[in-house]
Amino acid sequence: MYAAAAPSTFKIPHLDVRQALEPGDLAKLIFRITLDDADGGPGAIEEYERMWVIVRERTSFGYLGVLDNKPYSIAENDSLWLGTELPFCAHHIIDVERSDETSRSIARSAPRIAWK
Repeated sequence: MYAAAAPSTFKIPHLDVRQALEPGDLAKLIFRITLDDADGGPGAIEEYERMWVIVRERTSFGYLGVLDNKPYSIAENDSLWLGTELPFCAHHIIDVERSDETSRSIARSAPRIAWK
């Protein structure tokens, strides 16, 4: 959707690359975050944020990773924040970066909030 709207500036890595990530590699995902409206009612506003996730392991469905960003549209919480573990698939990935020692160390560490 985003790549089709801006093909010259939004290059999604080839599927082979997105399916071959290893622990410590980084995957950029787009998150849709639903915010309360001004009156405190649920679901009135949606924000989209691009954030990096560090791959922790490959799974039968894709990957399990840990969020490597603090979302800017929400306050710190126990559902989605820096260090939250979450599952994702290759088709969710919009960009990749290869691992370094820091990201491999984070991948080996326990997540702040484990996926249930």
